[in-house]
Amino acid sequence: MVSLPLSGIRVLDLSNVLSGPFCTYQLALLGADVLKIENPAGGDLARRLGADPQASARNMGASFVAVNAGKESLTLNLKHEAGKEILRKLVAESDVLVENFRPGVMDRLGVGAAALLEVNPRLVYCAISGFGNDGPLAHRPAYDQIIQGMSGAMSVTGDAESAPLRVGYPVSDTVGGMSAALAICAAVVAAQRTGEGRVIDVSMLEATLSSMGWVVSNYLNAGVTPTPMGNENFTAAPSGTFVCGEGMLNIAANENKQFIALCELIGRPDLPRDERFSERNSRKQYRLELKHEIEAALARDVASNWEQRMTEAGVPAGLVLSVPEAISQPQLVERAFVHELQDGETVQRVTRAGFRFVDAKGEISSGAPTSRAPHLSEHTDAHLQRLGFDASAIAQLRKDGAI
Repeated sequence: MVSLPLSGIRVLDLSNVLSGPFCTYQLALLGADVLKIENPAGGDLARRLGADPQASARNMGASFVAVNAGKESLTLNLKHEAGKEILRKLVAESDVLVENFRPGVMDRLGVGAAALLEVNPRLVYCAISGFGNDGPLAHRPAYDQIIQGMSGAMSVTGDAESAPLRVGYPVSDTVGGMSAALAICAAVVAAQRTGEGRVIDVSMLEATLSSMGWVVSNYLNAGVTPTPMGNENFTAAPSGTFVCGEGMLNIAANENKQFIALCELIGRPDLPRDERFSERNSRKQYRLELKHEIEAALARDVASNWEQRMTEAGVPAGLVLSVPEAISQPQLVERAFVHELQDGETVQRVTRAGFRFVDAKGEISSGAPTSRAPHLSEHTDAHLQRLGFDASAIAQLRKDGAI
């Protein structure tokens, strides 16, 4: 099996719900050893979130399972001095710490970045928050939907009638976590080279806006205020979602040769000769008229048949699928995108990373978790024993409420 890039890197995950746990899940998929530090009183809120009430009642909610496989769980009360001291011991032997509390919370507990970098100068300390560690909004609580609205993402989602519209999954939490994981990987490389750690200040607002590159650039550099265009692609036409005789099809005939091939395929070779559709920019101007002509032709057959014909003709096209349909595609099944992990009598199904590693010999590592999401406090005793605490000391810590 291919050795994973972060093998041997130790990560302390003090985060909750999604942005931080998604970040550390990516690190775990890259090979890092991730120890999840949870509050003894219930742990990560995501343990009680998800569509399966029975799983949530067991503190293993579907939302938690999604981004915590491959990690271990240790409970610490960071308001208790003994809990703080255990954290310091863990920090001394770790490479990375990730938290997504509001700015200032860790400092007030006495275990903020400055204090922990004194314990371990090589530590990469990553703080994920809604707006960053400074600025007028720094101390406001952040939720994905709040950030989606404040970033402008909702203003360009949907169409003129439905916008502003929330993206259908927690995109700001996810992009914030991905941005954090990228920055951590770079900082770990630097720490290994220089022996010096650093603080990473991740703003979900900034991460979301930075992911909207083309949309933002149209405003910054062309003075054009982005508007919601539904399923249309603002950069080209015909490029968007089209209704067929049955089902819907995304078509991206962005290049002139693709447009010509599309028109030939649907029996409308005259369309490229129409002055409204003969040039790239004019097609964008008359996109609705062009869409009407194309959909009239597509009404003769079902989406799946059109997809096959267009693919064979070199016209980019793809079916519009539900999540169950998407997950069951042969493409994803063959590449083992979904993994099953046994948890007693139940099974946890999780997705691997969006990449695989292939070494020079052609051997593949799938980037999938090797263990299920942990039960709350499942690994507390083992790690405390490793740190030198005997059974009686652990029992006393538990009695005192430190763990």
